[in-house]
Amino acid sequence: MTAINKPRIESIDLLKGLAMVIMALDHVRDYFHYSAFLFGPSDPTHTTLPIFFTRWITHFCAPTFSFLAGTSAYMVGKRKSKNELAGFLLKRGLWLVFIELTIVAFGWFFDIHFGMLGLLTIWSLGISMIFLAGLIYLPINYILIFSVVLIFGHNLLDTIHFPGNMYWAVLHEQSFFKLKNSFLLLVGYPIIPWIAVMALGYYFGRFYEKSYDGNQRKKLFNLIGSFALVVFLVLRVTNFYGDSKLFTHYGSLSKDLVSFLDPQKYPPSLLYLLMTLGVAFLILANTEKLKGKAVDFFCTFGRVPFFYYILHIYLIHLLAMLFAQLTGFGWINMILTSWITYMPGLKGYGVSLWAVYAIWMGIIFFLYPICKKYNTYKQNHKDKWWLSYL
Repeated sequence: MTAINKPRIESIDLLKGLAMVIMALDHVRDYFHYSAFLFGPSDPTHTTLPIFFTRWITHFCAPTFSFLAGTSAYMVGKRKSKNELAGFLLKRGLWLVFIELTIVAFGWFFDIHFGMLGLLTIWSLGISMIFLAGLIYLPINYILIFSVVLIFGHNLLDTIHFPGNMYWAVLHEQSFFKLKNSFLLLVGYPIIPWIAVMALGYYFGRFYEKSYDGNQRKKLFNLIGSFALVVFLVLRVTNFYGDSKLFTHYGSLSKDLVSFLDPQKYPPSLLYLLMTLGVAFLILANTEKLKGKAVDFFCTFGRVPFFYYILHIYLIHLLAMLFAQLTGFGWINMILTSWITYMPGLKGYGVSLWAVYAIWMGIIFFLYPICKKYNTYKQNHKDKWWLSYL
C-alpha cells in the first residue's frame, strides 16, 4: 500500500506549480507579444501554430488550479470541524473577491481611478469557496452528483441569453458592462460551472486519505483522465454536445487543428473541462513518485500560489511599462482603461514570440528565490494564522 504521510502532497504541489508557471506565459504574451494587439491567438484564420499552442497550453491552468483548490480544502478539513472549515472557506472566499477587485485589479490596469474591473480568476476561486462552504455539509456523494450534473449539464444553458443582464452574465455568460461614469465591468469568469469544478476537486480529496491505496489511486485517476479525453474527442469530432464553439473544418490541417483544440473557455464548456481536467488527472496519477530538482522547483511555486500570482502580475506590468517607454510608445499607454489587448494605442507595440518566451523565463527565474524564501518563512511560522490567506 502506498499511503501519503507527508504534511504536503508533492504531486499536488507539483501540478499547482506547473499551472502557475505556465499561466504566466499567457500573461507575458498579453503584455508583450505584438500579435496580441492584432488578432486573437485562437483565431484559426489569423494565428499560427506556435502562437496558438502558446495560448493553448495555458488553458489548463484555471481548471487545474480550481480543482486542486477543492482538493486542498478537503485536506484542510481533515484538521478542522465542518463549521471551522466552512468558516475558513467563507472568509477566504470573501477575501479573494476583495483582492480581485482591489490589489489584482490595480495590478492589471495601473489605473488609480479603477475605471475597469474584471471578475476574473481570483474572483472565480473566491466565489467557488463561498459556495463550497455550504456544499461541504452535504454527504460526499451528493457533492459528486452536484458537480457532475453541473459540469455535464450547464451547456444546456448556452442558448439562453439575457442581453445586458448582469446577473445572468455572472451566472453563465461572459460580458462587458458599461456602468455609471464610463466605468467598465468585465464578467470574465461566470460562476457556472466553476463552482462545480472546485466541488469536484473537494470530492476527489478523499482519495488522498492515508488509508487509500496509492496504486488504486493511480489506476483510478488514469482511468478517469483517459475516459475524459476519449469523451472529449468523440464529442468534439461529432459536435454533438458540450460546446457552443463548434469544431469547424477550414480545409487546412493547421486551421482545423486550432479549431479542434479550442473549445469555449468563457464560461468553460464541458469539452474544455474534459480536455483540461482529463490531462490533470493523468498528471496526478503519474507524478507521485517523481523526485529531483525540477520537481522541487515547480513545487516551490505550488506551495505559495497566491503570493506568486500577485507578484507576477505587478512584475509583468512594470516591465511592460518600462518596455513601452523605451520603445517610444510611452509608459502612459500602460495605464489601461480596458483589457490590454483592446487598447488601440498599443498596435505596433511588442516583441516576437521567442522574445516573449525569454521574458517569461526571466520572470520565473527572478521570482523563484523570492517564492522559495517566502515558502520557508511560511513553513517556519505555521502558528501565524494570517499566512493561510497569502
